[in-house]
Amino acid sequence: MVSIIALALAVSISKTADAFLVLPKVGHARTALEMASSVGIYYSTSTGNTETVAGYIAEAAGLEGKLVNDIGDATDAEILGHDALIVGAPTWHTGADEQRSGTSWDEWLYDTLPNLDVTGKKVAIFGVGDQESYGDNFCDAAGELFDLFSAKGCKIYGLTSQDGYGHIESKAIKDGKFCG
Repeated sequence: MVSIIALALAVSISKTADAFLVLPKVGHARTALEMASSVGIYYSTSTGNTETVAGYIAEAAGLEGKLVNDIGDATDAEILGHDALIVGAPTWHTGADEQRSGTSWDEWLYDTLPNLDVTGKKVAIFGVGDQESYGDNFCDAAGELFDLFSAKGCKIYGLTSQDGYGHIESKAIKDGKFCG
């Protein structure tokens, strides 16, 4: 099966560029997404890169025209109305234990998510980061998404190998792989 990493390479997101994508294998994501009647793609961004990647994912997953929104603009009803979510964040506040993205995710994860019943919701995660300049905290915010959605009882799909990446440390590593 072709991984999302390979798919991302096809859309000019490379491991050596400033962007990094952590998502499950296409086959696994499609299975989960096909079982979901409604999929929402949510991101937040500081520079626009995470929004761009969210668009690439929507296109690659055949979800063009589906809800692709900044999490700061999402309503509780929208989130609860989806069977599955694809969520992505950049890492801006490197080294922080919480509020790692420097975006709308920070407030949403700590003020909104705790009040939502998302138990059993299918979630795929992607992270955008710079492994060269911020190798000590590469894609930490993806790990924060994983931790908080998991704690609320969501089913997280996909893990991606660390092989070939030049980072030193990442809070997005779960069981030896990047979460997603």
